[in-house]
Amino acid sequence: MAKLVNTVFLEDWLKGISGYGGSTSNSNFSSKNSLSSSARAIIQSWSELRDSLKNHSFHSHHHLQALKSLVNSQSSLHVADPQAKLVLSILSSPKLSLPHESYPLLLRLLYIWVRKSTRPSSALVDSAVEVVSSNLSNLFDHVMSPHLFSEAVLLLGSLAFVRSASESSKRVCLELICRLLDEKYLLMGSFEGIAPDVLAGIGYALCSSLRFHYIRTLDFLLGVWGKVDGPRGSLSNGLMILHLVEWVMLSLFNFHLLENVAVFSFEALETSREKYVPFAVVMAAAGVLRTLNKSAASGLRMDLLSRLRISAEGRIESVARSLISQTDFANYGNDISVSLCLQCLSLALARCGPVSPRSPFFVCLSSALLTEIFPLRRFYEKVLESLYSNSSGLVHKEIKQHLESVPFQEAGTITRVFCNQYVSAGEESQSMVENLVWNYCHHLYAEHRKVALELRGEKDELLVDLEKITESAFLMVIVFALAVTKHKFTTKLDQETKMNLSVRILVAFSCLEYFRRIRLPEYMDTIRAVVVSIQENDSACVSFVESIPTYGDLTKGPDLSLHRKTDYIWCKDEVQTARVLFYLRVIATCIERLPGLVFGKAVAPTMFLYLGHPNGKVARASHSLFVAFVSLGKDSEQEERVSLKEQLAFYYVQRSLMGYPGITPFEGMASGVAALFRHLPAGSPAIFYCIHCLVEKANKLCIEDVSQHTDMWKNWQGDSESCKKLLDLLLRLISLVDIQVLPDLMKLLAQLITQLPKDGQIMVLNDLYSLVAESDDVTRKPTLVSWLQSLSYLCFQSKSGSSTSDRKENKEKISHAQKTDKASHNTLNARL
Repeated sequence: MAKLVNTVFLEDWLKGISGYGGSTSNSNFSSKNSLSSSARAIIQSWSELRDSLKNHSFHSHHHLQALKSLVNSQSSLHVADPQAKLVLSILSSPKLSLPHESYPLLLRLLYIWVRKSTRPSSALVDSAVEVVSSNLSNLFDHVMSPHLFSEAVLLLGSLAFVRSASESSKRVCLELICRLLDEKYLLMGSFEGIAPDVLAGIGYALCSSLRFHYIRTLDFLLGVWGKVDGPRGSLSNGLMILHLVEWVMLSLFNFHLLENVAVFSFEALETSREKYVPFAVVMAAAGVLRTLNKSAASGLRMDLLSRLRISAEGRIESVARSLISQTDFANYGNDISVSLCLQCLSLALARCGPVSPRSPFFVCLSSALLTEIFPLRRFYEKVLESLYSNSSGLVHKEIKQHLESVPFQEAGTITRVFCNQYVSAGEESQSMVENLVWNYCHHLYAEHRKVALELRGEKDELLVDLEKITESAFLMVIVFALAVTKHKFTTKLDQETKMNLSVRILVAFSCLEYFRRIRLPEYMDTIRAVVVSIQENDSACVSFVESIPTYGDLTKGPDLSLHRKTDYIWCKDEVQTARVLFYLRVIATCIERLPGLVFGKAVAPTMFLYLGHPNGKVARASHSLFVAFVSLGKDSEQEERVSLKEQLAFYYVQRSLMGYPGITPFEGMASGVAALFRHLPAGSPAIFYCIHCLVEKANKLCIEDVSQHTDMWKNWQGDSESCKKLLDLLLRLISLVDIQVLPDLMKLLAQLITQLPKDGQIMVLNDLYSLVAESDDVTRKPTLVSWLQSLSYLCFQSKSGSSTSDRKENKEKISHAQKTDKASHNTLNARL
């Protein structure tokens, strides 16, 4: 049999499991929040109540305090039959004039007695029903307080739920409950804090063994939220309805009250009634499904369970279809009813357990995720508006409340249900939702970029809380994209559709790259799947590359408000930088498919711009992309690409050395220079230009370093001066350059080395000796040996304190020796 929820007070369980956030000032007594009183105080309070009955005198202040003391201890208080008789005697005594405030307290004591008694006396229960109904009938013509109303419903429902109560007593309780609900429901609209108690009372009544007024009670549960001046529909109330119905169904199953189950199914699930409020119907149906999905319910009749499941899922689907047909999800604005219904539907599907896949579920879940669970569009608009009105504090408070809300806390579960529904949804629904999600990513990028630029450094705490939502939205998109690729790429999908989908996913990921703060296997799996797809198709590769922001867009920045007084600085735009970094990395993986013309027009300007980015990771990615392009082998458009490589090489060297050593990472520049020497045609003017620029820069840096650090050459291995790194690069190029360029490189290196201080010359010569000794290049080694011997002679010939004129003379000797005979390397090096 199904296991009933183990709770004494139903209203407390509803509050806890529903995350109830009602007003505590108007709420009734709660066992979880009640104060603990000592046994002595409890005994004293009962004694004072007995004295009041004995003396026929009820002092408002004194005896009310005794009642409050008892009620505030309800979690530990046990009301036995004698105490229950005392309370009934006080209520029925014609000689006591009870203040109005005492009635809710006395009814609460009776409620504690009913719920905590294992087997309450049938006679005493019937007596309690008679006394309570008599008192309530007398109070109907007076102004009834909210607390009295809720306590009356709670007590009457619990009395009707007692198995030992007579049928006549149950009928009286149910009749009186319906009368209270019909005539006093306005009190629920005025005092929201009493909702859990009233709902708990209704739940007890719905579990009564009698079907008397069952439909009236059910009508109130599902329809009161739409009445004028009635209680306000809210997510917390919806969650309480869900779990209340769960509790009711478990109770009916346990006590084999299957006729009541049939009535509930027909009235709430199988019949469409205009007076029923959609969010309440959805939550009630979800409560039924939650019960059915518990394994303990499998012992019941399968035909009944199957009928209930079909009816409950069908009821939720009908509400979802109504939402889709009547609502423009993209522009529904601040329609509270639509917002509430979407939140309830998403939580209903998240909490009810497995459900059959249905397209309306899938579409509504997508709208709920994009507009209610991650309502970033609304928040961005409010944040930007608040900068003009100085109301950012209110917006920040709203964002914090959303972070603590139940829908946001359960975003992961909702996303899982959403992805499960995707697989079985119709192609039209799949396509529509995919477009919604990819467009959402574009909007997220554009708006968060503005907000981040506006708030950074001024309202960092607000930005941090806002980004907590964006990070969760990123996770949702990643999980959805993985579900899309797994489903679409394993089915018979035409090539064009597959390529378009891959491009859209990559572009969407680029928009969200800034929010990727952790390593996710789902992210990498999706990237691999779509990148492989793009690598197989030229047009897809071109389409993706051409989606990269233009140079003008990158440097101009978004349209910002007048609130921001500083000019836009592209390298400080972190959101944009993250997106460009994504492009740089992905383009490098599919560059073989990219025509040279497209690379030069769409990629090169951005690549060169970000070569100068102060973030080393970004700059290195730009260098790596340049290396990937230069390293491309022969293909059908070789001449075009070679020409482009040579053109780009000039600017690459300029741009790299311009930022070195402050911005340009040496490793990135070294890899780029090496790629140029390896893959440009032999004797290319770009290689000569590169050598001259490197030597010129090294000469300039060495002069600066020597003037600032006189002992910098004494520890070559442990130091990391930029001049030394550049010299090391030049030395390594000796084994890379082609034979046509080697003489020019040797001449320039000799000129540079002979101008170094004596310590520097010795260190460089030692490195050169090692390099030449280890070389196995039989073509150039003889030339290098002769050149190195001549260079060593010149360096040791000059004294450590040689003057500038001496160095100039050495330089002229080297230059003259190079010009004398370019045809013979051996002759050249002998003269050196």
